[in-house]
Amino acid sequence: MIYRTASSADIQELTEIRALFLAEEFGEGDFSEEKTVLPDYFSRHLGNDLTVFVADDGGRIAAAVFLMISEKPANPRFPRGMTGTVMNVFTRREYRRRGIAGALMKMLIEYAENAQLDIIELKASESGYPLYKKLGFEEDTFPDKPMKYIVSKEKKCRT
Repeated sequence: MIYRTASSADIQELTEIRALFLAEEFGEGDFSEEKTVLPDYFSRHLGNDLTVFVADDGGRIAAAVFLMISEKPANPRFPRGMTGTVMNVFTRREYRRRGIAGALMKMLIEYAENAQLDIIELKASESGYPLYKKLGFEEDTFPDKPMKYIVSKEKKCRT
């Protein structure tokens, strides 16, 4: 198993990994619309504001962890204004329970430290929560309540 950052040569595999993640997160479906737009998304963002850490098993991505970096106006929570959002922590079923996601998350944390991010945020699933706690993630105690407004009324967003 080789642990590395993804490149543009991995876009098709990243699209597949994302579709598998979506199937587990939102239930079975073909996610054809998402699969159509993802290659372009990865082409535009990978290596810019998106870094993906992968476990490569002979050319097949066994697991991936996405880190989206944002620059925001500085404030006491993030004095440099640099934040990271972890998305799409996913390991193919046949590779689970081997510590792969943990190794990728450690790579992500090291990368974030070197990039001088102020914070790394994520939304933990029940199954991922113990790993994130073990790695030092804390529950957010900031008093603001997360909210959202769904702009796209044409197709009901799956939430």
